[in-house]
Amino acid sequence: MRGPLSRQLLGWQLAIILVLLASVAVFSVSQSNAAFRATEGRRMLSVAEDLAATGGVRLSLQDPVNRDALPIFAESARSLSGADQVIITDGRGVVLTSPDPGQRGQPLPMGASTALRGQAWVGDVRGADGVDSLVAHVPVIGDDARIIGVVAAGRETPDFFAGIRRAPGDPLVLLAFATFLAVAGSILLARRVKHQTLGLEPQEITRLVEHREAMLHGIREGVLGVDQQDRITLVNDQARELLSLPADCVGSRIDALDLNDRARDVLTGRTSGVDQIVLRRGRVVVLNRMPISTVGAVITMRDRTELVDLREELAAHRTTTDTLRAQAHEFSNRLHTISGLLELGEHEELARFVDRISHSRGQWQAEVSSRIADPATAALLIAKASLAAERGVGLRLSEGSALGELDEQLSADVTTVLGNLVDNALDAVDGASGDDRIEVDLRHAGDVVTLVVRDSGPGVAPEIVEEVFRHGFSTKAARDGERGLGLALTRRICRRRGGSVQVRNEHGAVFTARLPLDAEVTR
Repeated sequence: MRGPLSRQLLGWQLAIILVLLASVAVFSVSQSNAAFRATEGRRMLSVAEDLAATGGVRLSLQDPVNRDALPIFAESARSLSGADQVIITDGRGVVLTSPDPGQRGQPLPMGASTALRGQAWVGDVRGADGVDSLVAHVPVIGDDARIIGVVAAGRETPDFFAGIRRAPGDPLVLLAFATFLAVAGSILLARRVKHQTLGLEPQEITRLVEHREAMLHGIREGVLGVDQQDRITLVNDQARELLSLPADCVGSRIDALDLNDRARDVLTGRTSGVDQIVLRRGRVVVLNRMPISTVGAVITMRDRTELVDLREELAAHRTTTDTLRAQAHEFSNRLHTISGLLELGEHEELARFVDRISHSRGQWQAEVSSRIADPATAALLIAKASLAAERGVGLRLSEGSALGELDEQLSADVTTVLGNLVDNALDAVDGASGDDRIEVDLRHAGDVVTLVVRDSGPGVAPEIVEEVFRHGFSTKAARDGERGLGLALTRRICRRRGGSVQVRNEHGAVFTARLPLDAEVTR
């Protein structure tokens, strides 16, 4: 069935309704015919029995010469009973009297009748004209107990439409009214469905679904749909890969999945905003959630792992720039001091000042170089010392620190983790007391590089020792952009290498990071 959706729906509804009405009509006719056979069969049997028991009929049948009274008896019984036909035959079943003159002298159609065997019978018989009738056959028994004739009383069986007309309650009117209601309801239903499908035809809906499936599984961005109860309604392959979701996640609640708190908050809308960053098993995923009224929400996601890594490298270069600026500022202050001592003529004091600063800087560089063989890590510590000095914070290396030369990938991870932990420590101490300090301990024991950064700050509250590594968490007010990403990235790097990072309080915060040397690096 082709054509507009409303016409198709109307056609199918009418077809169903017609089938139902036909079934009702057939049932009604069947019930009516059953009632007709039961009632009329008993009545025709009674008529035939009364006529067979009439003395005049028996006398006429026993006298082969004088049978003129038989038509009178038969017609009288037919008129009084309302039967369509009353027929009397002789003992062989040959018709003696019948409403149809052409039937006289012919054998009576007996069907399955048992009347010639001496038993009354009621059933359907097809006459010579092809019309079915409900007939009762009753044998007439003579004085010598022989069968001398048969009395047949019958009614013509009604056809289908006659059965409908004879059904109680005027069914034709009821069927017509039901048909009118059904057609009107079908038209209204077709219009409503047309409105709910936004006027789209079935072919257009099919193409739209096909295009949607192709788009969902063809784009490189992840798409995830949720309903108002935060159950997943659709998810494409990219979203399943980015969030490491199980294959049967459709229908599951977001809170029931193996996701971190940050991912759950963004996916359920408890954390709102544009381009929300979520860390998921070594990936940096950017999520955007768009609510849809009365439906739920659609979340799109993009893999930004490489972009964040590049941003971290840029941040490292920016840190280097800040360090160089701090060194330039420190060098400028020393030049001004030297210039002032020259103008004052304090040559001896000038010499002592130059010796002191040369010794201090040379001592720190020598200490770092003697204990840290990896060039990138040593350069980072030397640079961070100048930045810490500008903030009034002392940076020192523990006595037991010792680190050999590392491969390129491990060196990059160590410098990133160390830089983040030192920056976090610098933010934790304000440098106002004059005795603020940071101690770095680097060790290469076995197959693991261990980094320990201690600060003299207020420490970390016990109830948030795990929260500090969650992305988006920060104990400081946000300024100059988003905060709370450095420690989250530190944990990501450690876990990516199969290591760990922890924090405890010991006269300040103590961060301990462990990075295996030969662990397989996973993204």
